[in-house]
Formats: sequence, C-alpha cells, structure tokens
Amino acid sequence: MLGIKLICVGKMKEQHYISALAEYEKRLKPLCSFEVEELTEQRLPDTPSAAEINAALEREGVQILSKIPKGAFVAAMCVEGKSLSSEDFAALLDECPSRGKSKIIFIIGGSHGLHESAKNRAELRLSMSKMTLPHHLARVMLAEQIYRGMMINSGSKYHK
Repeated sequence: MLGIKLICVGKMKEQHYISALAEYEKRLKPLCSFEVEELTEQRLPDTPSAAEINAALEREGVQILSKIPKGAFVAAMCVEGKSLSSEDFAALLDECPSRGKSKIIFIIGGSHGLHESAKNRAELRLSMSKMTLPHHLARVMLAEQIYRGMMINSGSKYHK
C-alpha cells in the first residue's frame, strides 16, 4: 500500500481546518497509509531580521530532513514550484510505486516558507497557486488533492 506523509511546520489550532483535514484522513485511510506529522515552528520576534528568519528556517529544515525516510519521493510545497493539473498529480501518485518509491513525502513549511536545504532534498517543487495561502489551508487542500488523485486513479466519479 502506498504511504503518503505530510511533514508540516507548525501546529493547526483552528477547529475548521482540523475537522476538514480529519475528513480527508478518514477518506484516505482505505486507499493508502496517510499520516500528518507536525513539527514545531521556530519562534521569532515580532519584526525578525532576514538573518533571524534564515536561521529559524535552517533549524526547521534540519527537523524536516530528519523525518524523511530513505528512498521516499519528496515534494516540497512552495510558491515557486511547478503547477500540476489534478490529472497530472494523480499520475504522479500512480507512478511513484512503479519507480520504486512506495513512500511519498510532502513538506509544507511555516509562515516563512522552507529552507533551501529542504527544497533541495525534494525531487519536485510543487505549487498549488501563485497566491499566498494560509499554511493550514494548504494542508487541507493538499489532502483533498491526494484524495482526488486516488479517486482519479481508481476510475471513481469523484473527479468531475
């Protein structure tokens, strides 16, 4: 069974995001091994300098990299990444196991994004939009697209 893991910086606190993500976790359970791992976002002062932000991102990057299993396909969610249609995303989910990648890791940074070390570890930089999205909403949207991709691959009518 395909294993899919979201490694996310920051803890979700808003109940509406938590509930929405839980719904997709429930839907995905029979289709794949799906898990979300939340990492602690580094604390910064109210008006951090560029150096403080970079140092925090570097520490988060170390945490992220330590959670990625060997042999996993890694996609970094970032605004400068490649945009995929739902069909192309479904094809990616379908192709990974045939390329010996039975585990897919998606990494979502915190409010300041991802450190270059995490982006460089990724085989794919993926963008959901050129718009800036709340990182908690991005988790829900990504989980929905994973579910949609699985439904496309199974021939379900969920994807219209």
